[in-house]
Formats: sequence, C-alpha cells, structure tokens
Amino acid sequence: MTTRLRFTGDFKARVAIEALRGDKTIQEIASKHKVHPNQVSVWKQQAIAGLSEVFSNGTDRERQDHESEVRDLHAKIGQLTVERDFLSNGLKR
Repeated sequence: MTTRLRFTGDFKARVAIEALRGDKTIQEIASKHKVHPNQVSVWKQQAIAGLSEVFSNGTDRERQDHESEVRDLHAKIGQLTVERDFLSNGLKR
C-alpha cells in the first residue's frame, strides 16, 4: 500500500512560480521536482486564479463577508417571523 504524498503550500507556490516564469517546460519542472506534469499545470492555474486576491486590499472579502452575514440574518428573521406567526395563531384558537 502506498501513502499519498502531501505537498506544502510553499512547495506548490515555488513550483507554480517556476512554471509561470516560462523558462522551462512543464515536463522539465515536473521531473526536477518529482511530480506529475498535470500537477504542475494545476498548481500553475491555481496560482493564476489566486493572483487577484494577492493584490486586493481586503475590501472585496470584507464586502462578501458582510453580504453573507446580512443574508444569514435575513434568513433568521424570516424563520423567527414564521415561528412567531405560527405560535400566535395557535394561541388565538
């Protein structure tokens, strides 16, 4: 039985940056670091996708967190309103 390899975020970042540079092929980078070429490509794509977060000042994340919190609170208000209406209808009978 073989154990699954786990790579640190630092290792993945170094490999992805090396792939982004473009001075070596994906195959060369993969053989150098003893990983599959598909894995190098995946890490490279993840690095490209995450670059916008590196340069954002955190306001986007704060806005998303705030919107999520407001959505959750509206759902809770709706639930409590339904429960209150149900209980008040039961007391009227």
